[in-house]
Amino acid sequence: MKVEFSNRVLTDLREISAASQAYGDQVTAAVEARIREIILHIAEHPEAAPQVEQRLGVRVIPLVRYPYKLFYRVLADRVRILHIRHTSRRPWISGR
Repeated sequence: MKVEFSNRVLTDLREISAASQAYGDQVTAAVEARIREIILHIAEHPEAAPQVEQRLGVRVIPLVRYPYKLFYRVLADRVRILHIRHTSRRPWISGR
C-alpha cells in the first residue's frame, strides 16, 4: 500500500536524527533503518497494529528497540504516517 507522510512526521524525523546524533553515526543509522523497517511493515500489513483508544482510526506501533512509537491512519488507498513520538513524553492526546 502507498505510504504518505504528514508534515509533522517530517519534523519528527529531523528531530529524531538530530537527537540520535548524540550517540554517534551508528546509532543514528540504526534508528533510521528501524523506522524504515516499520514503515515497510505498515505498508504490507496496515491493519496489524492496534488502534489507539483515544484517537479514532489511528493505529500505533512501537519501534521496540528504540523509545519511539509511530502513529498512522489507514485510508482507502494509502497509509498516512501521522507522528513519531518519544515514549517518555506525555501520551499523544487528541487536539494537541
